Amino acid sequence: MSTNTLQFDTQHEDMIHDAQLDYYGKRLATCSSDGSIRIFEVSSQQQKFVEALKSHTGPVWQVSWAHPKFGSVLASCSYDGTVLIWKETGSGFAVIHKHDKHQASVNAIAWASHELGPVLLCGSSDGKISLVSFTETGTWEVQMIRSAHATGVNAVSWAPVIAANEPTNLKLFATGGCDNNVKIWAYSDETKTHDVVQTLSGHSDWVRDVAFAPNSGLPRTYLASCSQDKNVYIWMRDAQSESLDWKQQALEPFPDVVWRVSWSLSGNVLAVSCGDNRVTLWKENVKGEWECISEANESSQTA
Repeated sequence: MSTNTLQFDTQHEDMIHDAQLDYYGKRLATCSSDGSIRIFEVSSQQQKFVEALKSHTGPVWQVSWAHPKFGSVLASCSYDGTVLIWKETGSGFAVIHKHDKHQASVNAIAWASHELGPVLLCGSSDGKISLVSFTETGTWEVQMIRSAHATGVNAVSWAPVIAANEPTNLKLFATGGCDNNVKIWAYSDETKTHDVVQTLSGHSDWVRDVAFAPNSGLPRTYLASCSQDKNVYIWMRDAQSESLDWKQQALEPFPDVVWRVSWSLSGNVLAVSCGDNRVTLWKENVKGEWECISEANESSQTA
């Protein structure tokens, strides 16, 4: 399996923590411990620097593009305890909202599916998660959910909004924390907030990332989690099942800490980023087993 790789110097002055393409794959946002975000226009052959965003006062951990129906909007979260929401105007990107309700580093952010509106989910080292929403009245609302993971939240991910055999849009997300657990949250019409509906235990160290697979028409929901314990688990739930139980399947053990997991757009290939500077791609075979189909190392060699 061969891939074309575009490499370039971002001009960041410290470690890069995240890189995200926009909805159309034409804009790339990167963020770094140098406290900045850098925007590039990219194609298969080249890249062009657009702008550097420097409003955070600490390392920037993640960036996330909103759906284009809301404009060219980017969110960022930082060790400085804030989340900034940026919007592109005629003169470049400007901060349109600052979320500063957390008392510690904000480690993870994720926009909900556009069907749910402009809603940003945030997870922090203070153990709380928050939802930042832009309302129909033109104001920003923040809902804080305390004691999500008592010792800190490292990762957040929204479930596909439309799942097989579900009569209504799902308002479901997952979080991973320093308590070694993955938690599934669902919106309650009674409490008007998200409540924990399932706690998935199995990791023996901090959960570093969680990722729901995009819905690809399969009658099953997939959630991947990775951890400091060098393991990746695939959690599966059949849509037609009345049970809330998730089945767990482990990938082959990894040689180092596993930092990130990410699904392909089709939802059937999982990329795993490991502390040994390798990225591996995994796919489920006809027997229901997950096997490695490709591997890339730091020098961009694929196998």
